[in-house]
Amino acid sequence: MSAVEKKLLLDIKDLKVHFNIASTSVWPWAKPGVLKAVDGVNIKLYEGETLGVVGESGCGKSTFARALIGLVEATEGQVVWLGDDLTSLDAKAMREKRKEIQMIFQDPLASLNPRMTVGDIIAEPLKTFYPELSKEEVKQEVQAMMTRVGLLPNVINRYPHEFSGGQCQRIGIARALILKPKLVICDEPVSALDVSIQAQVVNLLKELQKEMGLSLIFIAHDLSVVKHISDRVLVMYLGNAVELAEGKALFDSPAHPYTKALMSAVPIPDPKLERSKTIQLLEGELPSPMNPPSGCVFRTRCPQATASCAEEKPRLKGTDYHAVSCTQIHV
Repeated sequence: MSAVEKKLLLDIKDLKVHFNIASTSVWPWAKPGVLKAVDGVNIKLYEGETLGVVGESGCGKSTFARALIGLVEATEGQVVWLGDDLTSLDAKAMREKRKEIQMIFQDPLASLNPRMTVGDIIAEPLKTFYPELSKEEVKQEVQAMMTRVGLLPNVINRYPHEFSGGQCQRIGIARALILKPKLVICDEPVSALDVSIQAQVVNLLKELQKEMGLSLIFIAHDLSVVKHISDRVLVMYLGNAVELAEGKALFDSPAHPYTKALMSAVPIPDPKLERSKTIQLLEGELPSPMNPPSGCVFRTRCPQATASCAEEKPRLKGTDYHAVSCTQIHV
């Protein structure tokens, strides 16, 4: 189905998140620095799709995700959700929008209150947004959701420390889905889990997505997991979007040099192919987001860089299904 036929849920326009960093200089007149965690990302998300977000540590993936839901304040740009700009809403209006957008966090145990039972943790959103529900109605909703995510309803009165990491992540998923949101942002939800448990959680998310009609933004370091779950993939580098493509196309024929380097690092299950493949190593150090290179932020490590790359900052150019941020590449 083309993007034209799908319903547009989220339209992110030139999103920037900059942090002022106090100067460590002994000179009192030294200016504070600015850390550009996200520096102008443009992307659309459509109903029912999964957008994967990848990139090395420190590229701004988690800050990008938190800015979408208002956990981090955007410096510039717009996050348009079903026609409403979330960045311009006051606290009360944003609170109402959170019924439609929920988040699953990276550390399954740290994201759960150790003093609350599983039942109370999952029920908390219901009690917040639907205070008119009776105790029995809340309990029924909670137990039904626990069953949906693979938890036994009879453990409703246990505490988080009594569960494994995979079970804790299922509790986090249940809490995120109890309000029946339209979008769930998954911030590295399987990175703290064993490989076998990762597969269970990813498959659970895919099943729930199909069952509930969810849209997902799935952030991860594991490119194999991203390939398995994503319809489209956004590649980020130093706070910038460098490539956007459909999942299979991106893994089969990446266009941007940075994407090629990432994809070459993905292990191949076939030992012969794994030994014969060429790994494209990046030269040089990752620049500081407080002092990014002029022009293209990737130019200091790019094998295709020219003198003009230092002058013009490229933007994603192309379609919703394949776009590249590079003046040397046209798609």
